Amino acid sequence: MEYMLQYGDSVIKRSVPLALALISASNPQLPVLDALSKLSHDNDAETAHNAILAMGIVGAGTNNSRLVNMLKQLATYYQKDSNNLYIVRLAQGLIHLGKGTLTLNPYHSDRGLFTPVAVGSLVTVLVAAMDVKNILIGHSNPCYLLYCIALAIQPRMLVTLDTDLKPLSVSVRVGQAVDVVGQAGKPKTITGFQTHSTPVLLSYGERAELATNEYIPITPLLEGFVILQKNKDLTS
Repeated sequence: MEYMLQYGDSVIKRSVPLALALISASNPQLPVLDALSKLSHDNDAETAHNAILAMGIVGAGTNNSRLVNMLKQLATYYQKDSNNLYIVRLAQGLIHLGKGTLTLNPYHSDRGLFTPVAVGSLVTVLVAAMDVKNILIGHSNPCYLLYCIALAIQPRMLVTLDTDLKPLSVSVRVGQAVDVVGQAGKPKTITGFQTHSTPVLLSYGERAELATNEYIPITPLLEGFVILQKNKDLTS
């Protein structure tokens, strides 16, 4: 991306923040945030538009405090520019998506699979942003293409249910996922964990496991809505 910024023409430069948004949706990494922050003050107006929109997609549903402060500063910086201010407000809304309970990250099943519909919706919005002045913020065209992003929205919370599909609060450990593929024995699958009671939010790269033997999950992956059944082999 850095090479494209340095040696690419204006059209290529405008696409760089959109590419960063696609590969880091709802995953605000510091190098990505720093790159987008620089591009949001670019002399080319369309590059700045795309960088601000990308900031919203990268931080969608995370309530990331660093991004929130960056967008507040941008709102003050562009307070007399209606087009940039509109994109800033849009990005601020994406960051607080569902008050922090939703995500645009298309990966699921412990980041082993992705949803093609979610990826397609993100690509639709980002391709439209290639001509941001005429498609997304043009006065003669409605910005209905922004609604395509709704297909990528999914909950990022872990909710446990009993066999009657009623909410069930249990203790779970949430921490950073560890790759244990091919390791012998029963290695720990998470590190730096904290114990919470469900429902609980899972950030990008985090994994949850039950902290009690009282219940057994029907699915091996604790994501989204999980049904738990009583452990019949548990001895008192």
